[in-house]
Amino acid sequence: MTAAVVKLSSSDVEIATRAAENFTRIYYKAYDSNNRLNDIPQFYRESSSLVWNGKPFQGATGIRDLLEKMPVTKHDIQSFDCHPIPGSYFWTIVKRLRLLKSSTGTSPPSLLVCVSGSVVHGNPTNITARNPEGRSRVFSQTFMLVPDSNAPATKPGELAKYYVSADAIRFVG
Repeated sequence: MTAAVVKLSSSDVEIATRAAENFTRIYYKAYDSNNRLNDIPQFYRESSSLVWNGKPFQGATGIRDLLEKMPVTKHDIQSFDCHPIPGSYFWTIVKRLRLLKSSTGTSPPSLLVCVSGSVVHGNPTNITARNPEGRSRVFSQTFMLVPDSNAPATKPGELAKYYVSADAIRFVG
């Protein structure tokens, strides 16, 4: 038995890119805010996973625990790229169960979002040879965004609502 081929249109890619751009802007603004302990875990579910420089964290609670130990941050996003993933296993199941339909009658694809930029942890005036806090570090972060079946149905022209299913961040500089 062969799987049905799902073709992406240029419109699908454009909509996915808008969703990723919106997510990226909102996510890093929340991450750099004073309210990040409350805001960032809302992007995740208990089934979500994060690998932070090789160290795994599970669920919104695990991510909150990581953030509690981290100094304040300031991200400077250099670029992002988005890849819609049509026909993902999760959405094949959801479609079969008819739990979520977009305005076009089909489920939105999952999104693979790759972000690169730099981040400063802590106060830049505290830099010493033994204290790396405050130095700018280059990072690469990859998100797997999955449409949120618990979010209200989208209206025509409205972007789908997503949550972070998997997240991996690595310092590269």
